[in-house]
Amino acid sequence: MPLQKTTSNAHKAGQRIERLFRKALKDYQLIDNDDHVLVALSGGKDSLLLVELLAKRSRIFMPRFNVSAVHVRMNNIPYKTDTQYLETFCKSLGVDLHVLTTEFDISTDRRKNPCFLCSWYRRKQIFELAQRLGCKKVALGHHQDDIIHTALMNVIFEGRFSSMPVIMQMEKMPLSIIRPLALVSEADIRVYVEAHQYQKLIKLCPYEHATYRQQIKDLYDTIEKMNPEARYSIWHALNDDLARLDM
Repeated sequence: MPLQKTTSNAHKAGQRIERLFRKALKDYQLIDNDDHVLVALSGGKDSLLLVELLAKRSRIFMPRFNVSAVHVRMNNIPYKTDTQYLETFCKSLGVDLHVLTTEFDISTDRRKNPCFLCSWYRRKQIFELAQRLGCKKVALGHHQDDIIHTALMNVIFEGRFSSMPVIMQMEKMPLSIIRPLALVSEADIRVYVEAHQYQKLIKLCPYEHATYRQQIKDLYDTIEKMNPEARYSIWHALNDDLARLDM
């Protein structure tokens, strides 16, 4: 692809991302004045972009809010990230990065699914840090494709039509989970981060293809070929559920 066309595509993708990011903040009332938002920074393209967008948005007059980031390393999972790159990335945006380490023992824990265990222990660290820092919101980097794929998985494997809400108030702690990229497509994110040369993960999770999620993604690609408007139809059907404020 010619450089000029690539630059043009990235510029358009960036404009769409910014517009949909602002729309999600407004429509779902994700951030209030004086909030302290903690971003769960995995090191992947989505969470890196989320840190950038929130950091830049926090400099605008209203609402006034602070942004911090946390990266949790899992000792017993060979999922590698360049923490020096993450620290440099966050520092360039004026965001404090907290790097934590945790682990779990799959041989003794009754919940045998390593993906569940990894997610559970990471989030435990994130939520505990959020409360220590006085954060009211924890921001996750799920985009619209993630939410739609989750909805399809729930329909096929659990018999219910629901997905990850854009904002969710936790029951047992004074925290809300927010997903500011909920209206943004993965395709636009990919174009933007490649043009801006975000560094990729050193080594991806060894279990990332051991679930049904990749098959669901392939299924969704087939659905979009059948109907290019399927994304909007599914989103419209989900919207009432996604906007709920509690669990």
